[in-house]
Amino acid sequence: MSPMSPRLLRPKASGDPDAQRYIAAVQAADQQSLEPAVRKAISNFVIGCKQDGTWNAMKASCILAGARTLAGALVPLKGPAPTNNGPFVTGDYNRETGLAGNGSNKFLDTGRASNAQGQNDIHICLYASTLNTGIQYYFGDSIVGASLTHIFSQSGELNFKNRDNTGSGIVYSRHAIGFLGMNRAASSAYVVRGNAGETTITVASVTPPADSFVFYRGSSSSGFVASGRYAFYSVGESLSLANLDARVSALITEIGAAI
Repeated sequence: MSPMSPRLLRPKASGDPDAQRYIAAVQAADQQSLEPAVRKAISNFVIGCKQDGTWNAMKASCILAGARTLAGALVPLKGPAPTNNGPFVTGDYNRETGLAGNGSNKFLDTGRASNAQGQNDIHICLYASTLNTGIQYYFGDSIVGASLTHIFSQSGELNFKNRDNTGSGIVYSRHAIGFLGMNRAASSAYVVRGNAGETTITVASVTPPADSFVFYRGSSSSGFVASGRYAFYSVGESLSLANLDARVSALITEIGAAI
């Protein structure tokens, strides 16, 4: 395939250099230009996150939707590119709904150490387009035994733990679609968000793990690899889950309408 013209790689002026940079990188990976409405959705998201004050806290993030190819979808919005384990292939990717796990051996290593930020300064979130089935991790770490940081599904229910090894966590029954996240900004408690609602969990923080995975928990058997479909993830410092939820949900809706 001949190289794409630099003119085609250049997005329409968005007024935001980070949005332009990301769009140009996705188009280079795709070797195709994105639709104007997709570029606009991405630009709206980046600008909105900056307005909300969440942008700087996002340290490793991917929009796993919108791009024309899997290569484009794995271009990082912020931070390192994820490591594609398995690997995921073209047939696993849908532009509107994201990347689908296989429940066996496919997962992403975010490349962001979970302990890269302070013990009491951490958010983790993703956007789930479909339900997981069985016992699976949306997000996990590599701690053996009681997991310190995870979003975990079992029989359509969700369990959230954020630097918490008490074995308690919190369960949301059937709230497994859309934006799912957790945020810790204090040593004494953390917040979880699902189905556009939030709950505070009063549990003291513990020393964090050293890594973070999407679709997987590093110490789990292959049966815990996720089979759901995810369209976005972010890992980083403490931020407003409600604000990020609004922006991510709007982004995925706008991408779906544009394609």
